[in-house]
Formats: sequence, structure tokens, C-alpha cells
Amino acid sequence: MANGSGGFDFQLTGFPGIPSKFELLFSLTMFIMYILTLVSNGSVMALIIMKVKLHEPLYIMIANLAFSNLFFDTVTLPKFIAKYWFDGGRISFLACFIQVYLVHCLAGVDALILMLMAFDRYVAICRPLRYSSIVTHRVTMLACGLFWLFMALSSLTNLLITKHPFCGPNKIVSLFCNSSTLLRLACDDVNGTRETLLTVGLVILFLPLTFIVLSYAIIILSIISLNHSNGWRKALSTCTTHWIVMTLFYLPRVFVYIANYVRLVLSPDLSVLLIFLHSYLPHLANPLIYCLRTEEIKRTIANIIRSKIGLEK
Repeated sequence: MANGSGGFDFQLTGFPGIPSKFELLFSLTMFIMYILTLVSNGSVMALIIMKVKLHEPLYIMIANLAFSNLFFDTVTLPKFIAKYWFDGGRISFLACFIQVYLVHCLAGVDALILMLMAFDRYVAICRPLRYSSIVTHRVTMLACGLFWLFMALSSLTNLLITKHPFCGPNKIVSLFCNSSTLLRLACDDVNGTRETLLTVGLVILFLPLTFIVLSYAIIILSIISLNHSNGWRKALSTCTTHWIVMTLFYLPRVFVYIANYVRLVLSPDLSVLLIFLHSYLPHLANPLIYCLRTEEIKRTIANIIRSKIGLEK
């Protein structure tokens, strides 16, 4: 194999513990999941873009989250599925590095958008009279744009990976290329690079998480203080959707980051399973959760269905 990074190829292993007789079934399941994610997130984006009445701050955040989820899966899943269908698990260093960059960037955008959504719920419940003046269309668009720009720039820290030579082994025990698995295959000392990338990752993960926890702690205290049961139920129902999404996104991810930080050695299958849970499960669940729990989106879908039925008649 070629020494150095530029001419080096890697081999994605996927789930190393899956018996070969189940590989086709597993790859078909992943393909169906990818199509469902593509259709559902794409439909949410199209619905929000096309319907003027959905051009509100919360729905702009949902559209950005849907685009990030769709982009992430498109960057990673086709290559992973190709491994099982066409024996296409081999990936060049350049393609692998692009995956590392985009995975870091899109995961960070997700975290920042979830933080913005927590702020939106905080203002809506704790400062309802000032909501329309604080959370405006312009402020939301600007915040989302800055989040994308910030993550595009901060993800450039992954360029540190390119200074290390790779000369074997070449197997990446994961569903896609990421910095932690890639650095394990370098031939020289990567402690400095690993610490830098881990620190950046932890800051981008835990700063939004801290803000989210603080926001919802204040929201819960405000809900408890409500005297009217209807107000209590409505406020709690409003937050439940976001709690589900954030739990799916953060719980496995926090465990993985902590395990990397304390140098806890996980079994290959457990490590890949955790990556699968925090990378793909939220992307599949988000559109369903928002369509079922967001009244305006439900009404819009219902109106579209009724109009279609009316036209057919």
C-alpha cells in the first residue's frame, strides 16, 4: 500500500459481526431506511418552502434540520450500501476526508439548530408576549446561516488529519469515515491531533447541550408554576416533540464522545451500533415526529390530502 495520505485507500467494514448470509437483508433494510429518510425529509422541506403560511421561525428551523439530515445520509449511506451490493467498500483518502469534514459539519449544524429550537420554545413559553419581536423571520434566517458558516469553518480543523501518513492497516470499523476511526490507522503519533479534534467536537456538542438543558429546565419550572391545567398540558405537549428529538440525537452521541475522551475501548459491533443510533435514527424519526406533533404541518398535510381527493372526485 502507498505510504502517506494522498495515495492511500481505506476499506469500510460496516457491522463486522453480521454473518454473510444476513448481509443482503441488512443492506436492503438500510436502503429502505435511506429512501424513507430521503422522501420524508425532502417532503418536509418542500412543504415548508412551498407553503407561505409555514414561513415562520419554527418551521424554518425544521427545514434546516431536515436538509442537514438529508444531506448527511446522502453523503454516507450510498457508499455504505454499495459495500454490500457491489463490493464497493473501498474509499480513497480524499473521499474519506470529505466524508469526515461533512459528517463533522452536519452533526454540528444539527446540534446548533436543536439549540435554536430550544431557545424558540423558551421564548414561546416563558416570554410569550415578546415572542414575535424576539424570534423573527429575519433573526431565524440569520442565525441558521451563521450556524452553517460557523460549522463550515470550524470543520476545517479536520485538515490536521492530512498531515499524518497512513501505511496500514486500512480497515475503518465504521459505517463511514470519521476522525476518531481514521486517526487510529495513522502511522505516527496522533495524540496532538486527536486531542485538538476531540476538544473542538466536545465544545460543539456540549455547549449547545448545556444551553438546551438550561432552557428546558427554566421551561419546566415555568410549566410547574402554571395554575391552569390546560396551559400546563399545552406547554408540556409543545416541548415533548423537542425532547424526543434531542434525546435521540444526544444520548448515544454523548456516550461515544465520553468513551473516546476517557479512552474506553468498546467492542467493534457496539461502537458501530452507537454510531448508527446517533447518526441515522434521529433522521428517520424527525419528520414523523414533527408531522405528528406540529399542528400547523398536520393541518397543511390534511388540507393537501382533502384538495387532492376533491380534485379526483
